[in-house]
Amino acid sequence: MRQRINEQEPSVALYWDFENLHASLCEARQEGAYSKQDNRFRVQEPLIDIQAVVELAASFGPIAINRAYCNWQYFSRYRDALLQNAVELIQLFPPGGSAKNGADIKLCLDAMEDIGRFSHIATVIIVSGDSDFMPVSQKIKAAGRTLVGVGARPFTNRHWAKSCHEFRYYENLVESPMESAPQPAPAAQPLQADPAADIFRRAIRLLAETQGDAWVSQAAIWHMIKRLDSTFDPKEHGHANFLAMVKAYGSMVESKKGEFEQVLRLR
Repeated sequence: MRQRINEQEPSVALYWDFENLHASLCEARQEGAYSKQDNRFRVQEPLIDIQAVVELAASFGPIAINRAYCNWQYFSRYRDALLQNAVELIQLFPPGGSAKNGADIKLCLDAMEDIGRFSHIATVIIVSGDSDFMPVSQKIKAAGRTLVGVGARPFTNRHWAKSCHEFRYYENLVESPMESAPQPAPAAQPLQADPAADIFRRAIRLLAETQGDAWVSQAAIWHMIKRLDSTFDPKEHGHANFLAMVKAYGSMVESKKGEFEQVLRLR
């Protein structure tokens, strides 16, 4: 089941005001942990779960742009996670010791240029809690695109959040109900150690959350899996094809005939 790549297929543009989210998570741990000037200008410990945000973006469609804005000289410890999630890094040097790095301005300019150039971009996701993005939200919506915001709950400006079509709090992305649920019965334990079962479960959960319906189409699950991992091949996990994989994980899902095709939901 291969998805034909079409230039006009509705896709997603993901823009990170990276330092904004990182700083918010630092401050959430301890007030002043980042805002003090001497703390800002040192190598930062990685706090952001980059994959969780990228997976959210993939649930809206194939990611065409994944771009993060930051002064990367202090964020080198994010290197592996950024590379694994194919994030394009935009280096911004602040013009002074106390000046902002200008990420919001550069991000807004790029977002407007991109949606003007690429008609296939249907969803724009901005990772920031900063109210500076409110003006660009009006432009994005006027252009007929869907705007999704992501930010840390205690540090997100409520007016910015309200200006988006949809806003997701970062804390909810990394605190999945699946992770805090009671452990399954012993018969289901092997599935937890199975990478194919894990990505299958994640794909269904993300699709269900995005569309607001626990029942998701079987074909959509396959496309979502390929967005999460373009290298995924059922054969490498002992399944002849995707349909065989679905059958193997029948204990994980319920299925029924939908209006047009088979639909599944997690048990």
